[in-house]
Amino acid sequence: MTETPTGVELKADLTDETALITGATRGIGAEIAAGLAELGATVYAGARDPADVDAPDQRAIRLDVTEDEEVRAAFERIERERGTLDVLVNNAGVFPRSGPLDGMDVADFDRTMAVNLRGPVVVSKHALPLLLDGAGGRVVTLSSGLGRFTEGRMEGEYPAYRLSKVGVGGLTAYLDGEYGDEGLIANAVSPGWVRTDMGGETAPRSPSEGAETPVWLARFAPGSPSGRLWKDREPIAW
Repeated sequence: MTETPTGVELKADLTDETALITGATRGIGAEIAAGLAELGATVYAGARDPADVDAPDQRAIRLDVTEDEEVRAAFERIERERGTLDVLVNNAGVFPRSGPLDGMDVADFDRTMAVNLRGPVVVSKHALPLLLDGAGGRVVTLSSGLGRFTEGRMEGEYPAYRLSKVGVGGLTAYLDGEYGDEGLIANAVSPGWVRTDMGGETAPRSPSEGAETPVWLARFAPGSPSGRLWKDREPIAW
């Protein structure tokens, strides 16, 4: 890891802060939840089945990002129990392994967009009133190198996943543009190729390594950079 980039100020810990992580039951999401809890945050671990969350320092919360009523109910519970939200990590995602667009199953596209893009949009929408209520609320959304499009050609199959992550970049830029002046800090992160159900067993990075930069972004203090894509604690091109 490199030195802290210019303009970034980090909170020493997250004591007395509240965080919600979607897709927090395994892989990178579970490691992010554990990392934020270790920093002192009250962590709500989003899960389609709350019984899958067994960490004693986390609060399991039912949250399928494709179910609008579950999203609404989750934030009603957080507001009732905590009255605030400081960090939202949009981590839940799917990765259908498909060939080029001409052979893609449209059902795979619809499912991928529902989870990877519509999910973060709807979750962020419901999170905003709580995030904007305090100073320096943070939104961290998981992206991917497969969604980068401003440098070089975008090729190599997986069109549904790639396009969903392009959309994540747009969401991040929009949140920064629309709410940055109100103190919101919104960033996206490429965790690299990680050994998860999505990344496979041959990936070079562990889930804990994949979680390092998302947890780091969650520590951004007010006034830190926003509206960017990060990898290994460095901003990179979309």
